[in-house]
Formats: sequence, C-alpha cells, structure tokens
Amino acid sequence: MRFRNMYAIIDIETTGGSARTEKITEIAVYLHDGNEITGEFVSLVNPERNIPYFITSLTGITNEMVEDAPRFYEIAKTIIELTEGRTFVAHNARFDYSFIRQEYKSLGFNFKRNILDTVALSRKLLPGHSSYSLGNICKDLNIQINGRHRAAGDALATVKLLEILIGKDAEANGNRSSLLKSTKISKLNPKLDITKIEKIPDEPGVYYFYNEKGDLIYIGKSRNLQQRISTHLSNNTTNRAMEMRDLIADIGWETTGSELIALLKESQEIKRNKPVYNRAQRRTGFQWGIFSFVDSNGYLNYRYGQINDNEAPVSVFTSKEKTKSKLSSLVEKYGLCQKLSGLYDTEGACFHYQVGICKGACIGKETPEEYNERASKACEEFIFSRRNFFIIDKGRDIDERCAVKIINGKYSGWGYFNINEMGFGLSAVHDCIVPSGDNSDIQVILKQYLKGNRVEKIIEF
Repeated sequence: MRFRNMYAIIDIETTGGSARTEKITEIAVYLHDGNEITGEFVSLVNPERNIPYFITSLTGITNEMVEDAPRFYEIAKTIIELTEGRTFVAHNARFDYSFIRQEYKSLGFNFKRNILDTVALSRKLLPGHSSYSLGNICKDLNIQINGRHRAAGDALATVKLLEILIGKDAEANGNRSSLLKSTKISKLNPKLDITKIEKIPDEPGVYYFYNEKGDLIYIGKSRNLQQRISTHLSNNTTNRAMEMRDLIADIGWETTGSELIALLKESQEIKRNKPVYNRAQRRTGFQWGIFSFVDSNGYLNYRYGQINDNEAPVSVFTSKEKTKSKLSSLVEKYGLCQKLSGLYDTEGACFHYQVGICKGACIGKETPEEYNERASKACEEFIFSRRNFFIIDKGRDIDERCAVKIINGKYSGWGYFNINEMGFGLSAVHDCIVPSGDNSDIQVILKQYLKGNRVEKIIEF
C-alpha cells in the first residue's frame, strides 16, 4: 500500500506575468491523497481589469467570460479551506504561488503553504528530457492535456504528472515515497528552528545564515526573502551549496523595502563581516578595471588590470579585452597619451607622439595642466551624469521611503524617512542619510540598478 500524503494541485490563468501588477482570471484546485483525486474546485475569476488581447489569444478567456465571475475575495475562504494542511503543488509552482499570495496580501491575509514544484521534481526524477515545460513533458510521457492554457486542463495534466513522479519516487525508496516528508526540512540542520522559516516575509531584504556556534557563514540579498531562503534550504545543485545548507543552524533577516537598499546593504555587510561562504565566491563577473593615479610629474595616468582589494578602480569590466578596448577608445576620443594610459610601454615617447597624434605629455612637451584637463574629462565618463542627487525609492511600509545620496558623483550613504512626518523636504532627506563610503562595487550596483530598474524619483540638489 502506498503511503498517503495530502496535496492541492493548482493551476491559474492570469492577465499577465507579474504577480505585483497582474491578476488571476481562472483557478483550478484538485485535492489528492497520493493515490487519487479526492476533491476539486474550478472557477473563472473576475480580475477587475481588462484582459489583454494576447492573453485572450493564449487562454481563450475573454472579458465577457469573467464579467459575472466571482472576484477573488469571494472565493478566498474556499481556497484557504481546500489547501489547509496540504502541500501546494504546481508546475513552475513559484508562479502560481506568488499570484495567490499576492491576492491574499491585498486582502490583508498572509497565505503560506509548503510548496512542491513538478518542474524541479521532474528534472530530478525524470532526467534526460529536452524540455520540462508542461506541454513538452506531458507530450513525452503521453499525458493528454484537455484544455491547454486553461486552469482545469493544465491542473489535471499536473495531477497525472505528479502521480508518475510519486511512483518513480516510491520505486527509488522501497515503495515509500520520500515526497511525503518535506524534502527541504528532512535535509536541514537539526538545530534549525523550522517554525522560523514560515515567518520569513516575501519582501526585499538581506538575510544571514549562522552555524551551530553562532558564526555568520553567509550573507545574501533578495527581492523576495521567503523565496530566496527557501531555495537555499532545498538546494541540491552543488556540493558547496549542500555543504552550506547542512551548516545553517539559524537564520536572520532584515527587510529593506527597496531592492536597491538590499543590494547596497549586502555589499556593505559582506565587506565588514567577510563570511566564509561569501569569501569563497568570486567577485561577481567584474574582474577587470581601469585605475587612475597622478604620477610624480603631476600627470593624470590611467592603467588597466585585474581588480584587487587594495585599489579602487574608476570603472569595472567583465574581461581584459573589454577593459583595454574602453581605455583605447578614451585615448582616441580625448587625445590622451598611450604611455600615460598604460597602453604603450616605453622609456621615451609613445607611438602616437611619433605619428603626431599625442601632444607629448609622455616626454614633458605638454604641461600637466593642459593634459589633465582632457584626461579628467575622460574620467567623467565613469561617474554619474548628475553630480548631486538623491535616489528615492520604496520604504519598508506605505508611509516610508528610502533615499540614496550621491555627492559629486560618489555614493555617500542611504537612509529612510517618513513621508507623512517629514514630507519630501530636502533637509529631512539629508538628515536621514547614514554616511557610508564609496567603492567600485557600490558604483557598479548603483549604475546597473539605475540602468535596469525604475525608482520612484531622482531629486537633484
């Protein structure tokens, strides 16, 4: 007889891909005891917004179909009752789970369930498939989907896939499925308080892992603390990841509201604490940099090389070739000396001087003042176009905002202020800043974040 567990296999359709901005249009829940379906619930959901045409083309769900359907709050109690005490199962479970959690969050309720992702489980128990999307894995396994991209059809296909996975898992474990145990909990350090995991918020922040002695062994950041920490605790991908997971005896975290603050705080905390599993990591991608210095004759020099902890580069790059190429383009653009830019090793004049391009700073023919005027302009390409400004972004609650301060193109700290108590007066924003030093990692974080993410506003001063 197969050991029984309680599952709620779920699929949803939505108005788009972001749980923060989009809504559910259909939901299907199939209850399963490990052997067979024991109950079901299927309903269209009025998303209280327009369904985009391309979504209708994919799912077949129209605005007219959901017009008289219940709003999510009208079925919320039913879903809580159906999933209570059951493992939340879905194909790419984080997608479905994040939408449902967001719906409940908007109602002031914290929806939390243990999760089982049939994508990850299929990769583990059914290796060798070229694709693990629901359509492709079901095709490979001869599972028929009656109603692709509709909640009931996809959920029923996931039920059949789960049954295959349970069988495979049972075969490998003497007819006793290890899925019944929480796969992540069964592998954790026995000193770790499991109840603490459920309290981790699904918000941006920084997290801390400690070993049994209380030593800080790892610091990380995430836009969703609950998801990221759960990933660490169920990580079987590398020996290093499993080694660290086994050592985690306590967890700490701090919400930041803004992912940017999480990035800045993580960098600051790692540099200060140097946890063993952070030290083991290579610098994230940026191994090469352009450095500047003033020589004994007063000329502003540049050079390129690998990044170290003793010297701060003015800019960082992912390869030697990209670094050298950027420096060469600056030499061409601003008429700089090859020798003083670290691109021509000679005791005398550089090649550009010999062909009439360099003005002779390499041999003292051009004064430091004249040369440095151009060389400084090249350096300005590596700092912010705005010189003095605040980056304003979300805070840790609805009345709070965070501020990051840039002075003369350099990072100088961050802090939080209450918009109801202080408003957006510049003096209040200045006062909230906790001073912090600039470095190349912080510059990369700020520039990459501003390039790829939206913040609430930029205030120049």
